Amino acid sequence: MLENWQIGGFGLYVHWPFCQSKCPYCDFNSHVVASIDHDAWLEAYIAEIDRYGADTPDRVLSSIYFGGGTPSLMAPATVGAIINRAAQHWTFANNIEITLEANPGSIEAQNFAGYKSAGVNRISIGVQALNDPDLKQLGRLHSVDEAKKALTLAKSLFDRVSFDLIYARQDQTLSAWQSELEEALSYDPDHLSLYQLTVEPGTAFGARFEAGKLRGLPEEDLATDMYFLTQTLCDAAGLPAYEISNHAKPGQESQHNRIYWQSGDWVGIGPGAHGRLTLAGTRYSTETALAPAGWLSASASGQGESQRAALPRDEQITEFLLMGLRTVDGLDLRRLNTQLGFTPNSNKVNDLTDIGLICIEDQRLKATDKGRPVLNGILRELIPD
Repeated sequence: MLENWQIGGFGLYVHWPFCQSKCPYCDFNSHVVASIDHDAWLEAYIAEIDRYGADTPDRVLSSIYFGGGTPSLMAPATVGAIINRAAQHWTFANNIEITLEANPGSIEAQNFAGYKSAGVNRISIGVQALNDPDLKQLGRLHSVDEAKKALTLAKSLFDRVSFDLIYARQDQTLSAWQSELEEALSYDPDHLSLYQLTVEPGTAFGARFEAGKLRGLPEEDLATDMYFLTQTLCDAAGLPAYEISNHAKPGQESQHNRIYWQSGDWVGIGPGAHGRLTLAGTRYSTETALAPAGWLSASASGQGESQRAALPRDEQITEFLLMGLRTVDGLDLRRLNTQLGFTPNSNKVNDLTDIGLICIEDQRLKATDKGRPVLNGILRELIPD
């Protein structure tokens, strides 16, 4: 039987935890600090790659993803050294995707050429909005002008460029979102990540919401209309959705994200990074310390993981369903049965099929266009009790 990494892919996720400021909607593990010892951080990343390389020899690496935080605050030399060390342990796929998340600020944009020389071949830019008042409201430090310049520069250097936008923002109308998305599409992007604003507990927006001070959020019907408008405009522009929030030209889908959605294996290094590894037939989850100083110290002592635990079968089934149904390709029922010994309840599958929320094609279970917006409800029906 093929292993998870041979079916779903094998990737390396590198978490850079530092930002220039903390956005009020962000619930990622990011921190603002006065200074960073870049040499110490590089040593820690290298040590962790060495440790995981010993655990996973003879694998083909299909993706490296620098996420954060703000990885475009990393020195290009640091990025290059991490890529080179990964190449010493794993065979790079012929079409390996190496992505770096970037903010559009002028300081980070100056490093784009350095990242390309280091081996990065895909840039993902956190634009988030295309008007300055909303950028300010979202706590972003860049302007629309800086974002446009960063996009232009990135497209001149990299063959693959993606950028993010957030919609269903405070006081945003349907027509305003249409105009903004049409402007974004005029840049002829290869890939767009389009997220509805989510108010997460523990964020500044979450605290404001609890205090009744986060006004102007759209009603559910308006947010739904924005979602369907997004599908229509992106389809017409040749960027159909391949996952709930991600749109791409054919062949430009994110290989790294597909590893997650296809239940592949990935190494996660850096503060707060999670991983999934299948070793000797057992699938493990890995976690790391959230605090940057704590992770740095642990990595220096040769153990950057805070936890490695075998994933229980029911959690593997839940992840397989949760991640696979997010994509238009859906999930492979044969793999679900062969690897995990699970087949979804036929009565529930038939009921969901009858009302047009899911379908089965070529032994793949898929959420339909109608079903993807209510995926949580579908999952409640299909995930075993």
